[in-house]
Amino acid sequence: MPRLILIRHGQSQWNLENRFTGWWDVDVTEQGAAEARAAGALLKMRGILPTVAFTSLQTRAIKTLHLVLEDVGRLWVPEYKSWKLNERHYGGLTGLDKAETAALHGEDQVKIWRRSFDVPPPPLAPGSEFDLASDPRYAGIPVPATESLKDTIARVLPYYESAIAPVLAAGETVIVSAHGNSLRALVKHLSGISDAEISSLEIPTGQPLIYELADDLAVNDRYYLAER
Repeated sequence: MPRLILIRHGQSQWNLENRFTGWWDVDVTEQGAAEARAAGALLKMRGILPTVAFTSLQTRAIKTLHLVLEDVGRLWVPEYKSWKLNERHYGGLTGLDKAETAALHGEDQVKIWRRSFDVPPPPLAPGSEFDLASDPRYAGIPVPATESLKDTIARVLPYYESAIAPVLAAGETVIVSAHGNSLRALVKHLSGISDAEISSLEIPTGQPLIYELADDLAVNDRYYLAER
């Protein structure tokens, strides 16, 4: 039966510093690397061994994937990277301290930017230090200036349907190492979560979320591996 493993990257440096990260490339912390290794050890212990891997173009997700695969002895599996699995772009909030931003703009406004379904943050100003126009990994890619969760879903789901779902349908055990919001897009789709309810869904770092699927990719079960 097809099986899907979703894992949010281990703690990043900006997770630790409580800053908006989005598309900016930030590495995992020592704790984040330990979370990834623990996830790999748990998958190995339970005998859930990935056969195909997908990840974003961001270091924290790639490194998490490699640490997991190393611990399960599966660094050799086919691996595919796509910007469509990147984190939601936080626009003009990128790099800002979350508490300081709330103090400046008000907690209600920041909550709308962070948690509403279809209201994006202010766009990133051209020429910002966080402008990715010169980043070679995004050459020819339409880097957004900001994104809502709705915008993120609009790029994640077509990629899931065109690239990931056919691999699952072939009976593979697929691991997707990505980000809080790109994974929320997948969970919303797979679990049929409403627009209103998805705003409150939290996906912890470094915790394998397992989907047991039928041959037609209908969901038979969903669970965090550490809870079983």
